Amino acid sequence: MSETLEITLPSKIGSVEEVATAAEEFVASRGLGDEMAYAVDMAVREAVANAVKHGNKLDDSKNVEVTLADTGDAIKVTVRDHGAGFDVEGVPDPTDPEHLLCTNGRGILFMRSFMDEVEWANAPGGGLMVKMSKVKK
Repeated sequence: MSETLEITLPSKIGSVEEVATAAEEFVASRGLGDEMAYAVDMAVREAVANAVKHGNKLDDSKNVEVTLADTGDAIKVTVRDHGAGFDVEGVPDPTDPEHLLCTNGRGILFMRSFMDEVEWANAPGGGLMVKMSKVKK
């Protein structure tokens, strides 16, 4: 049985901590252990920070919407901003020796390393959605 938690937050840096706490509680309430909680927490922090700073450009008239879902076999997370979006393929690979000192792309790398699946899509009505999932072990 799927259980879902939906959170809408203003585009403020403080929202990152607020949603991370909610994500940690959501995972912990399912008895999924510290490793799963840590992975979801880190990915949610990165995705929401990116949505607040890069997507919505710290415009507090724009919200960030987060959905956490327990589908039975995985924890699925969706983070949506209301910005212009970006091409994830255009972000330099921070592990490439040419880009080691670049600050761009590290959040994408973190999300991909902590979650089993990560994808980006244009949201209906504008903005960008990051969809992530972590399979229960």
